[in-house]
Amino acid sequence: MANGGGPSESRRASDRGRYGRLNRERVLTTALALVDREGLSALSMRRLGTELGVEAMALYRYAASKDALLDGLVEALYLELEERLAAGTDEGADWRAGLHRIARATYDVCLAHPQAVPLIATRLLAVPLARRPAAVLRDHERVLALLRQAGFDEATASAVFRAFTAWLLGYVSVELRPMVDNPDETDPAFRLGLHRLSAKELPTLRETAAALAERGGPEGLAAGLDALLDSFKSGPPSAASG
Repeated sequence: MANGGGPSESRRASDRGRYGRLNRERVLTTALALVDREGLSALSMRRLGTELGVEAMALYRYAASKDALLDGLVEALYLELEERLAAGTDEGADWRAGLHRIARATYDVCLAHPQAVPLIATRLLAVPLARRPAAVLRDHERVLALLRQAGFDEATASAVFRAFTAWLLGYVSVELRPMVDNPDETDPAFRLGLHRLSAKELPTLRETAAALAERGGPEGLAAGLDALLDSFKSGPPSAASG
């Protein structure tokens, strides 16, 4: 009895979309582009399948669930980070310069994909260390190896790693927080919606809101990172004792 080619043939047929045969890179690249355009709320297996020209079921071989797809977007961000780092050079850089280079590249990736940035926090809060995407683990390894090779002991390297990660992701989160209430308004006060803030209960916030709306940029990132690393100014134990 004819079965229409069998399960394997049906699976192969469903795997070919408008851009040809699917692969994980194409799926994640398309998902990230969709989120860039329309935000995380627009992302679903069905919508992504439409973008790729395949049925949603065809995507499950590349992302077994919606959570796996979200983890894939985090992976895509960190793969882009690796590309940016590979395009530069760190010859002769000390540990502080190396951290600045990683921080700036991460900042640039996040500002290029602001709609996807919340996933860095939400997914890494939900996924145990050993199950994080390989590109994320390589980023952890990159920072820790830089510190250990500089001579920091395990405990101090861990402390610097935590401080560095907290500052970097915290800074990016503050940079990307929405501040504009009505983008069509030309008057700065109405543009920011200051009339919605109580002058009696929130006088300092109202007064400072315009300054808060300005991004600190990479200069602010670097200045804050230097201030943070100054608390480790004695450097690695070997450097301090030498």
